[in-house]
Parts: sequence; structure tokens; C-alpha cells
Amino acid sequence: MAGIHRVASGGPWEDSFGYSRAVELPNGLVLVAGCASVENGQFVDGGPYEQAVTAFGVALDALKGLGLGADSVVRTRMYVTHARDVEEVGRAHKELFDAVRPAASMVIVSGFVDPSMVVEVEVEAYRGA
Repeated sequence: MAGIHRVASGGPWEDSFGYSRAVELPNGLVLVAGCASVENGQFVDGGPYEQAVTAFGVALDALKGLGLGADSVVRTRMYVTHARDVEEVGRAHKELFDAVRPAASMVIVSGFVDPSMVVEVEVEAYRGA
């Protein structure tokens, strides 16, 4: 489609599942696919805080590829597998986005594609005029 910009990050599931890491729409809205604690195709171990920081880093790298940064983020979604992890994931979110204050949701889910994962994040950004 004309005016839509798609970005790949080389993540392990992008080709096999047929999706883009980020998609920028003509109206300036940028949607970043679910991101986990995966770098260079390998799971990066750690607790919920570390996984959240890494996952948000993957999302922010996708935005960087479009010339955007954390200050462009308008919405985040955090998915965690345990209620006990909410505070640690929230702490990571605050450190990264406290100055921006995007709309945010955190949802407890039953699991992810890799049982080592305890958090996955999604980010939406906006390229203003």
C-alpha cells in the first residue's frame, strides 16, 4: 500500500510468521509489533525487569530505524505471565517513559511462545507535524 513504511528487525519469527517489526502509516502513527527479550535471534535471560528493559529496547530500536525515539511514544502495552512481576515491569516502564507518560496497559496472560519469557511489550508512536 502506498505511503505505508514497513521495518524489519531480523527477529526470529518475522519471516516465519510473516510480519513487520514496525509499520508507519501515512498519518504518522507507528505501530511496533510485540517485542520480547530477544536479541540477535537469541533469548536474553533475566528477570521481569531485565526482560522488560530488553523488550522495550527492541521496540525503541525499531522506532530509531524510522528516525523516532522514546519521546514519540504515545501508547505502550505490557503483557506479563505473573501478577508478582507487575512492579518490576512497571519500574522498567517508568525508567524509560516517565518523561513521556504514554497511555499504558498491563495485562496478565497465561504464557508466551517461549516458556522462558515472562514479559512482552508493544509500542505505538506518533510522528507529529
